[in-house]
Amino acid sequence: MDWSLVLILLLMGAAGGFAAGLLGIGGGMVLVPFITMIFTAKHFPPELVVHMAIATSLATILFTSMSSVRAHHAKGAVNWRIVRLLAPGILLGSWLGPWIGKQMDASSLALFFGLFVAFSATQMLMSKKSGGGRALPGAPGMFAAGGVIGVLAGLVGAGGGFISVPFMGWCNVKIHNAVATSAALGFPIALAGTLSNIYFGAGTAGLPAYSLGFIYLPALLVIAAASVTMAPLGARTAHRLPVQALKKGFAGILYCLAAYMLWKAR
Repeated sequence: MDWSLVLILLLMGAAGGFAAGLLGIGGGMVLVPFITMIFTAKHFPPELVVHMAIATSLATILFTSMSSVRAHHAKGAVNWRIVRLLAPGILLGSWLGPWIGKQMDASSLALFFGLFVAFSATQMLMSKKSGGGRALPGAPGMFAAGGVIGVLAGLVGAGGGFISVPFMGWCNVKIHNAVATSAALGFPIALAGTLSNIYFGAGTAGLPAYSLGFIYLPALLVIAAASVTMAPLGARTAHRLPVQALKKGFAGILYCLAAYMLWKAR
């Protein structure tokens, strides 16, 4: 990779890591469209570009999650009981998500991602009222919720925060605890999804050099180096500032990225 590309990947990783720590989103919503642009510019096979962008983004969350969750845990904000209840379903769903994605062509996957990002951005802008007396469901309900979170996260290469944070908020978990807990959930999502992308991507015709399944290792290493540096800063910022105004700006960025992925799906 040339140095200009390295710089671009470092900036992407920094932005994704900060967003992961700040909002508990894993950073994939930011990274996937930009990685797609880069892989397209590098003339990777068009039918593999989106699959590889999603897989590479998901793998970076292995590093981002560990970095951001340490900062949140230091504040005592992670609800480890919720993590334990959701993790089994998340591991299963995150393994299945990449398999489902492999059955989709690049255009369909880009379309799904674009629509999902637009929906997530809209959810960020909506200020919903408290969920009244609602509480977290029992173990079977948490397993099912984890499965849904895992499948969607594995499909779009994100940390699942766009589903898990609203879900926990709906169940009256305080927002800062929901964000911190979502950051912790990013690790099982990324672990199962990464292994799945390696397994189901292995042997695929046309993969570029330095690929591990659908994961492009040079991009992974550069982005991860930057993201682990910025994730703790995002986490500390989340505990010092009201994030509503930042969410509005971030949602605007997501709409632009969704528009690009929808254009890519044409």
